[in-house]
Formats: sequence, structure tokens, C-alpha cells
Amino acid sequence: MIRLVAARLGQIAVTTAILSVCAFLLIGLMPGDPIEMAIAGDPRLGAEDAARLRALHGLDQPLHARYLAWAGSVLRGEFGHSRLFAQPVAQLLWPALLASLELLGLALMIAVLAGVGLGVLAALRPRAAPAVQVLALLAQAVPSFWLGILLIILFAVQLGWLPAGGLPGDGEGGGWRFLVLPVATLAFAHLAAYARHAAAALSQALTEPHIRSARARGAGEGRIALRHALPNAAVPLLTILALDAGALVSGALITETVFARPGMGKLIYDAVMGSDFNLALLALLLVAVVTMLATLAADLGQRALDPRLA
Repeated sequence: MIRLVAARLGQIAVTTAILSVCAFLLIGLMPGDPIEMAIAGDPRLGAEDAARLRALHGLDQPLHARYLAWAGSVLRGEFGHSRLFAQPVAQLLWPALLASLELLGLALMIAVLAGVGLGVLAALRPRAAPAVQVLALLAQAVPSFWLGILLIILFAVQLGWLPAGGLPGDGEGGGWRFLVLPVATLAFAHLAAYARHAAAALSQALTEPHIRSARARGAGEGRIALRHALPNAAVPLLTILALDAGALVSGALITETVFARPGMGKLIYDAVMGSDFNLALLALLLVAVVTMLATLAADLGQRALDPRLA
């Protein structure tokens, strides 16, 4: 297990380095730079000012030299400043990542519990399987932005039970109320995959010989499903969970926009649209590292559940 972790951490480091090179080169080859944007925004800046600013920020250097200087700064823990927000990048990345992980963790926990519960129901009660399939198809088909708007209209506008979005103010309690609607939106959108895969995996696991032996010993169906079949069925579900973790950390833009919540998706979108390349590059690398670490955690969990994978 230790050898696996060490090998995967090495792979993560190499992959992150390659991704940083590719992303930096692509961003560097894009037309325009921050100095040209500054000149366009302030006509008082002339050619001499532009040359001085490019030399000050190292933009007059070759692309490979600029990458080496940037990578050296990152390895020293110096992430630079955001041109768009006029703040250090670290002060923007960590709060956004924590906000996304808070939203992601709650949404995935609810989606996994509800989806696996529906999958168990469909596997043990064949008559309930069509209803579970319909609910899964509905969850998969409904656009998240449309569902979010409907929830806002119902629970915030019509009933007034929950806030429509945003964050609680300073000293204002009840922060959980601001999470209910976005968490419900994300959880319902991701419930379908867990329900369908759990039902299929459990149906397959329930046909194994050791399950028939457990039935012959008089074990109840609920005990058989939870104690014997579910651990085997959880192996493929962990892979889906790892992929969802990475996708939601970087791709909750629609939900964050609908509910006006700061997060990684909104931050990356603002950085790209505002041509804040340093912030966009570091946010992309952070999301990639989180995704790879989630995949590593899923692999470790799979090996813990099924020693044959070790």
C-alpha cells in the first residue's frame, strides 16, 4: 500500500508538471497580454511605459524563461497576485476551494446515500426497480440551472423559507440555510449515476455463490445486501465518486452562478473572462491536483474493500 501511494504521488507530481507546461504555453501563445490591456484601459500609457512594464514583469523574456521563473516562484510558495481582483492569489484560491469542497462534500454525501439507497431498493424489490429507473432518468435529464431556479421560486420567493442565494453576513447565523438549495440542486443532479450503478452492481453481486450460501444459512435479505453484497458493489461506485469530486470542484459554475456562491467554478470563469492568466493557471492546477488525489483515495478505498485488487 505504501509503495502504491508513493508511486501515485510521483505520478501526480509528473502529471501536474506536464499540465503546467502545456497550460502555460497555451496561455502564453494567446493574443494580447496584461500590458496591452493596461494600455487599452489607460491611453496615457505610451510605448516606453509599455516596455518598462514588460521588463518589470518579465514579459520581455522568452516563453520558456518566463515559465521557469513562474515555476520557481510557485515551488517557493510565491503564487503572485491576481490582476483582476488586486489580491494575492493564495488569498483567493483557498477560500474558493473550501467553499466548493463544502458544497461538494454535502452534495455528494446526500447523492451517494440516496442513490445507493435507491439502488438497494431496486435490487431487493424488483417491483420498485421501474420507479427507481424513472427517478434516475428524471434526475439525469433535468438541467441543474432550471432545477435551481425552480427551487428558488418555490422555497425563497413563494414560501420564504430559505434565502435565494449568497452567503450570510458578518455575525449572521444560520449559514446552513444558504447551503440547502444549492446542495439539493447538485445532489439531485448526481443522484442518477449512483442509483443506476448501485442497482446494477448489487443485482450482479446478489448472484454470487457466497450470497447463496448466506441465504442458505438463513440470513435476512437486508443483512445480505448490506453486509455481503454492498461492499463488493461499492468498488465501482468509488470510481464514480472520485470522478464526481474532480468534476464538481471545477464544474459547479452553473450552480454557483445561480445561487451567487463563491467557489472554484466561478473563480476560474471570472479569471478566464478577465484574462487573469496567473489566477486561471493556478486554479486549473489546483483542481487537477484535487481530482488526482480524489482518484488516489478511491483506489485505496477499492483495495481496502477488495483485497484482490492489491
